[in-house]
Amino acid sequence: MNSKFSSALRNSLGPNLKHLSSGNITIEGDTLTIPQVCEVAYGNRAVSLSIGARKQINAARALVEEWIESGETVYGVTTGFGEFANVRINKKDIENLQEHLILSHAAGAGDPLPTEIVRAMMVLRINAVAKGYSGLRLETVNLLKEMLNKNLLPVIPSQGSVGASGDLVQLAHLVLAMMGKGRVYGSHKGRVVTTRILNAGVALRRYGLKPVRLTAKEGLALINGTQMMTAYAALAVQHARALAGIADIAAAMSVEALRGSETPFDERIHKLRPYEGQKNVASNLRRMMAGSDLRESHRFDDPRVQDAYSMRCIPQVHGASRDAIDYVYDKVSIEINSANDNPLIFPRDKVHLEGGNFHGQPMALAMDFLAIALSELANISERRIERLVNGSLSGLPKFLTEKGGLNSGLMIAQYTAASLVSENKVLCHPASVDSIPTSANQEDHNSMGSVSAQKVWRVLRNVQAVLAIELLCASQGLDFAKSLNSISTMKAGKGTEGAHRHVRKFVKHLDDDRILYDDIQKSLALVLDGSLTRKVENAIGTLN
Repeated sequence: MNSKFSSALRNSLGPNLKHLSSGNITIEGDTLTIPQVCEVAYGNRAVSLSIGARKQINAARALVEEWIESGETVYGVTTGFGEFANVRINKKDIENLQEHLILSHAAGAGDPLPTEIVRAMMVLRINAVAKGYSGLRLETVNLLKEMLNKNLLPVIPSQGSVGASGDLVQLAHLVLAMMGKGRVYGSHKGRVVTTRILNAGVALRRYGLKPVRLTAKEGLALINGTQMMTAYAALAVQHARALAGIADIAAAMSVEALRGSETPFDERIHKLRPYEGQKNVASNLRRMMAGSDLRESHRFDDPRVQDAYSMRCIPQVHGASRDAIDYVYDKVSIEINSANDNPLIFPRDKVHLEGGNFHGQPMALAMDFLAIALSELANISERRIERLVNGSLSGLPKFLTEKGGLNSGLMIAQYTAASLVSENKVLCHPASVDSIPTSANQEDHNSMGSVSAQKVWRVLRNVQAVLAIELLCASQGLDFAKSLNSISTMKAGKGTEGAHRHVRKFVKHLDDDRILYDDIQKSLALVLDGSLTRKVENAIGTLN
């Protein structure tokens, strides 16, 4: 992802990030928040380990050392992995076992992960092992922390995880860099330069860091986990919350441009079906459209009895997506503070327990659900776009141009929206219903959560573009809706008018055909940078 887009996404993360201080984020193992993950990912926030976390790490490590000395059989410590769990490892080969694990599992494919995802992965892995159930040495955790704080980011291929023993492949490439055997991105004045790739060993030495020599349990502890899919999940769901507000703004502008009724947003209707999301969307629309001259001008002489579903059912559709986003937010908040490797070490009880916390099913289902919820915001948006450009439905000039024939107006903008919506329908096929057994059928059910997570990232981008197109069409429609009336000072509602004026500051009225790509990109920037939401909230107060 290019730096301009990353910067815009950082700005779009919303008010949930504004309370954070500029200092280090203290990692304790169970208090990390999604906004903090986003701050590390986009804002390059540094992290530090709490005293309690350091004690927890040391306690678990001491128990691992005790088991090695006593010769106890511990999966992945004194045995092989997966199908080789029944193979006993000689004490003198324990370090080689961990190194071989990383070398063999660093088998990724595809393009590198975005750097913000890598940073999120690193802080999530630090937080997971800080809980004190993994058995890493403190010095190993400190190396990962220092690499993150110095923006020394591993180059990690995006494909290869089946999301069951965690994101094994991607995490192995992360650890490979810690060992000085992988690759990292170069940097210039503290900023990552993705076009410059360095040998990890060379880069570590430049920063005064020593590559790790993995000892018992460490390789396994670092790669068993859901950190790649959860990194995508944390960033995507934070963006989704911000995007839900943009969807309401675009919808309000379209309803006003089409001179739709405000009756479907009446509070009394939504009290009878009291879903939280539905009530909040209806409230947003009422407040944005309050005081509209456009609506008043059609109140008594409009022959229409009911609007189309894409207008009338905005609270129900947007609201259901909001409720889904909140559900996902809750699940991601749990996952980022979970211990998800294997075996887990319990220092107080002096036991190690083999289990399946590394399985990505909770994130796989959540990411498939999030993709569907986001896609529906684009589906209904595209239908409003069609109504705006269709003169037979809108009562506005065909394709929102005064010189139809000579000009095509916004005809093809709707094509683009339709294309993106169609792509989303393919991307929303749930990856979590698939499973391909691995490791000689020892790992016979896999979540495919990594696929779910990367799909939702593409869906998010598509939805942002569709809403940007709706903002363009709704703004053009509002221009015409105002001019169709004899009152030259006619305005939309307070919030809608503020949004319309803000769009027009950056994208002028389309008098004659011009390159629409440029207009779409300008509108997309307003979706991403948070300025449109801030403009509306300045007029009506905080959106729900």
